[in-house]
Amino acid sequence: MAGILDTVDQRTQLVGENRLEILMFRLSGRQLFAINVFKVQEVVQLPKLTLMPHRHPHVRGVVNLRGQTLPVIDLSQAIGLRPLTVDERSTIIVTEYNRSVQAFLVGGVDRILNLNWESIMPPPGSAGRHHYLTAITKVEEQLVEIIDVEKVLAEIVPYDTRIAAERLADPLLEKARGREVLLVDDSTVALSQLRETLSQLGLKIHTASDGLKGLNTLRGWADAGHCLTDKLLMVFTDAEMPEMDGYRLTTEIRHDPRLRDLYVVLHTSLSGSFNQAMVQKVGCDNFLSKFQPDKLVDVIRDRLMRDEPA
Repeated sequence: MAGILDTVDQRTQLVGENRLEILMFRLSGRQLFAINVFKVQEVVQLPKLTLMPHRHPHVRGVVNLRGQTLPVIDLSQAIGLRPLTVDERSTIIVTEYNRSVQAFLVGGVDRILNLNWESIMPPPGSAGRHHYLTAITKVEEQLVEIIDVEKVLAEIVPYDTRIAAERLADPLLEKARGREVLLVDDSTVALSQLRETLSQLGLKIHTASDGLKGLNTLRGWADAGHCLTDKLLMVFTDAEMPEMDGYRLTTEIRHDPRLRDLYVVLHTSLSGSFNQAMVQKVGCDNFLSKFQPDKLVDVIRDRLMRDEPA
């Protein structure tokens, strides 16, 4: 499992094909859970765990892995299940989300599976652990629950959605007030973060919970006779979403003459050279790693500058 990640060139072959790879694992029982392989750096046996005072209840301690100190989060406890037992057989999944690296304690890793996003469905509700799911799918008639890791992390380390006062004083941002944006993301946490930040700029916000819903919203406006580039300042889209991912959404936008000139921002917890390559491949105008309020302002400024006379 240590060689779980392929090269950027190999991974980009999935992009625009509405496909993803998931890493499946168990926590404290027989239920299968999963996260996107793109978020995973490696899967290893738990190194020596060091306890830390005043740590969050879901953080079991820290480990040193190749010179990097990582918090170890009990993923079972974090989503409302019973805590996992820590012993010499314990496994951690090392992941990168929003420019930070952390390890998740799991009960055991199952396998990697390549799926079509159309087979990934929204979770059934928000009760119990379903509150921590971003999607579900079925593998060999067994239900697989895909965890909303952004929500788990946001509860352990809350995000600051405030824009610095000196940034808000920029006169160019006044041109954003009253304009409309579409936010496409399956994570309620991510939508809330974006909404709280963008509302400080006086923007009118529309939301969609997956790429297909976002595309249907855009096509509905176009069918109603709206000029989309006049109506919308920009579209923010997550990368990973049920039914249609952000890469395919962007591809569909670029292939529709009524939509193709929209300014599209890939806004995702995936980071690094992979997403820079994806921006170029599918035709996004900009890329922003979650969650950076001041850099979000930079993206808004970049879009507004395009309206300025030369």
